[in-house]
Amino acid sequence: MVTFAGVMPANILPFKADLSIDEPAYRRHLRWLADQRGVTGIVANGHAAEVSSLSREERRRALAIALDEVAGACPVVAGVYADGTAEAVELARDAKAAGAAGVLVFPPTLFMWGAQQKPEMALRHVSEIAAKADLPLVVFEYPPASGIGYSAETLAKLAEIPQVAAVKDWSNDIVAFEQNLRALRATGRPVAMLSSFTMSLMATFLLGADGAISGMGSVAADLQAELFAACQKGDLDAARRVNDRLAPLVSVFYAPPFVDMHNRMKEALVLLGRIPAAHVRPPLTPVSAAERAAIGRALAAARLE
Repeated sequence: MVTFAGVMPANILPFKADLSIDEPAYRRHLRWLADQRGVTGIVANGHAAEVSSLSREERRRALAIALDEVAGACPVVAGVYADGTAEAVELARDAKAAGAAGVLVFPPTLFMWGAQQKPEMALRHVSEIAAKADLPLVVFEYPPASGIGYSAETLAKLAEIPQVAAVKDWSNDIVAFEQNLRALRATGRPVAMLSSFTMSLMATFLLGADGAISGMGSVAADLQAELFAACQKGDLDAARRVNDRLAPLVSVFYAPPFVDMHNRMKEALVLLGRIPAAHVRPPLTPVSAAERAAIGRALAAARLE
């Protein structure tokens, strides 16, 4: 069993003007992430990489680039985003064949039609991926309000699947997060709790999260790792100082409409000189000049370079 812990940023995926993958820019971005002290893994083909817009071949290529560029510096986990279990199995097999350390299993969007009342659907979906692809799995927990978040009881049942190594908790509700954490711990299995509650990351670290998977890590993995280390040591003064630097970024990236969060992160990386352009694939749209200016002010407030 692989144990995932620490700060694992979900990479953004730079595109050229024609919306093809900008491989040189992507490689530089991955290298920056892997070089940050405290980064223990990278998640490719996640929401931050606009995975829903990627073809199966593009997902294979993006993962291959990540694995090649990181070259053993840290494990790479591949997102498995699919509405059908059979397709999810094939994507997980692609990831295993490429050499990924594990896969992040997104819940099918059809779960919003009442699957919370049928936990056997989630168990069947994850169990089949586990059995047919047989590599470490990270279960993706969505906000309960989305209609596709799992209950704490369902997460505990999923954690009994031998291949489940971690839960990425994006519940966005500190009460739900703590319930989920306690349910996982009660199983007695070594299943890591990786926070994706970026708007309250310090709180989740202090509750006992084993680390984080965060798209915002594409911009501030170094600060997130510093925050995690301070919380692990119980140095609350240091943790608060880092959290105060992260706060303006959280405020600007996760402002309404929430759907623009990763577009804004791309703009931040352009302003920081880490990628050349912030092209996004439709139906996403570029941010406005006013938002771009607000992002610049947030970067200055966070003292990022």
